[in-house]
Amino acid sequence: MGAMSAQPVADGGLRPAFAAVRVRLGLVLALVALGGGAWLWAVRQMRGMDGGPWTSLGPFGWFLGVWVVMMAAMMFPSIAPTVALYARMTRGRVLWAPVAFTAGYLLTWMAAGAAAWTIAIGTHRLAGDFLAWGHAGRALAGATILGAAIYELTPLKNACLGKCRSPLGFLLGSWRDGWLGGVRMGARNGAWCVGCCWALMASLFALGIMSIAGMAFIAALIAIEKTLPWRRTATYGTAAVLLVLGVTILAAPHAVPWLTIPSGQPPQMTMPG
Repeated sequence: MGAMSAQPVADGGLRPAFAAVRVRLGLVLALVALGGGAWLWAVRQMRGMDGGPWTSLGPFGWFLGVWVVMMAAMMFPSIAPTVALYARMTRGRVLWAPVAFTAGYLLTWMAAGAAAWTIAIGTHRLAGDFLAWGHAGRALAGATILGAAIYELTPLKNACLGKCRSPLGFLLGSWRDGWLGGVRMGARNGAWCVGCCWALMASLFALGIMSIAGMAFIAALIAIEKTLPWRRTATYGTAAVLLVLGVTILAAPHAVPWLTIPSGQPPQMTMPG
């Protein structure tokens, strides 16, 4: 009798736990699916637009829209566990909480994209043809990737990567209630992510911002760094890969099979019709 009366209590305790697990799993799968959809969009829209290193970025609004989709494709799978953890910590408010957090995350990356566009346009106007591949463009591309390899081994990179890999301490230390608090926390998490990945993103510009192969390459490095259990191995391995790639671009760029070698003129972007 006692055992029978205890059964509902046990089931009642397990049922909410299983429900929470299903919610978190659903959030992870939803973000991964959104990332997959962004990849499909990028492959279709960016086909034939790869002008190689330092491809023209096009108009600001168009670039920013493409940039946000690219960030969703490259980052959503790796931040899905963080969003799921945040949703769990908000308990009953999971319907809007992950949306607010993810929106804040994307807002930070949108600001980073706007800054990148501004720097690229300003540099092009000041330097002109000097940064063409046949002039300083090739050396700058190789140096950018080598710089990213060096950044992998810096204390700042290590600190930012630590926040990305272990989000619980970040969430507890920067907690804000409400939907606006969720946006702010997502933006702060995005700032740590930008600090972790900005050099890798600079490498994507050096490889060709409209290169699907380059995008997949950088996304793979980001995912490895954030998810591989052996953190030091992931960091040093990424640095080694970037080092080899940077040297190859400087010495024998044609040896990189997926790299589009620009002509002597600055590469231009053709907007899709």
